[in-house]
Amino acid sequence: MTTPGVFPAPRRNSFAPPPALVRRGLREEMRIWWREVDRALLALIVLLMGFGTLAVAAASPASADQLSTAAVTLDAFMFLKRHVVFQLLGLALMIGLSVLGREDARRIGIIAFAFMLALLVLVPFIGVEKNGSRRWLEIGMSLQPSEFLKPGFAVVLAWILSWRLRDPQLPVLAFASAILALIAGLLMMQPNLGETILFAGIWFVMVMLAGVSLKRIASVAGAGIAGLVLTYFFYDNARNRIDSFLGGGTAFDQVDLAFRTLTNGGSTGTGLWLGTRKMNLPEAHTDYIFSVIGEEFGLAVCALVVALYCAIVLRALMRLVDEDDLFALLAGAGLIAQVGGQAFMNVLVNLQLFPSKGATLPLISYGGSSTLAVCFALGLLLAITRRNPFLTREGGGLREFFERKEERA
Repeated sequence: MTTPGVFPAPRRNSFAPPPALVRRGLREEMRIWWREVDRALLALIVLLMGFGTLAVAAASPASADQLSTAAVTLDAFMFLKRHVVFQLLGLALMIGLSVLGREDARRIGIIAFAFMLALLVLVPFIGVEKNGSRRWLEIGMSLQPSEFLKPGFAVVLAWILSWRLRDPQLPVLAFASAILALIAGLLMMQPNLGETILFAGIWFVMVMLAGVSLKRIASVAGAGIAGLVLTYFFYDNARNRIDSFLGGGTAFDQVDLAFRTLTNGGSTGTGLWLGTRKMNLPEAHTDYIFSVIGEEFGLAVCALVVALYCAIVLRALMRLVDEDDLFALLAGAGLIAQVGGQAFMNVLVNLQLFPSKGATLPLISYGGSSTLAVCFALGLLLAITRRNPFLTREGGGLREFFERKEERA
């Protein structure tokens, strides 16, 4: 019974927790995340992203000037402004993924792999051609499916290779090799030899850590080398880049221009926005931003950038040394091999030690989908390597792998 004229208080939904409880639960989840996440790795990533902002600020005027026409003059800092937006989105994506547990991270990786593989199949038919290659889809922004496929590939490969724990007789190497062959075929239709090599590198690292016999790995690797030789003879794009690399390039070759830009600043650099060779360098804000760093900030800062990448790779591997979950070990190794491999391939191209492959410098180069893809990979890595510091590990992981190799030797 209620008193006439007095309305009863609304009843709270018994299934909905009070707002205060929700806030308290969210704070507790974030405390757990902060305790378990690799804070040192996260700090190194954020530091490199911050330096990437400075590098794009240095390269943005040069690229804007090259892309301006008589009718349209681009804002000198257009690429910087866009880069900051994409970095903030990427940072939010990375943090959001790192909060997930391993099972959820694995599911997202598998879903991303399936979706991006389907888009990769569509690229030869509806993709956009740029600089002689058809690699992008226009969906409101330029999306390169292979960029997001790489972290999904590492997660799926780790999932498949970890089946060996259930049944050592399962043909996991055949499954993993078939997936690699399918992706390599789709990439070479674009053509995209650089990404194909990177996928093969991720595959090699992961099957090695999975304990697959060297004889079986060598047989598959031999087939891959044979495919590379065929690529040289049947793909003009790949042959031209390899010939240019082996021949030393010319004064008008992009890689040669990049090297001249890199060394123009000496050890200390010309100073921010004082570089001159970058004004003639194509893709100064993307593929060859490492050369812009060398010209304006000096070779010493270039060495610091390389050291930061080495620190990120080593920190991730240190996190995996005592990992007793085979899936986490393989996925973490595959993801860091992707990021580290792409970074060092880009640096080697700028140093004229590797043929030009059209890859960006992770976390530093300007890019929309490429920035988000790298942050996606690192978010999965942070989620997979989360660990309760109060739990004792049972052993295994990379430490046991290298101990077994020493015993066999």
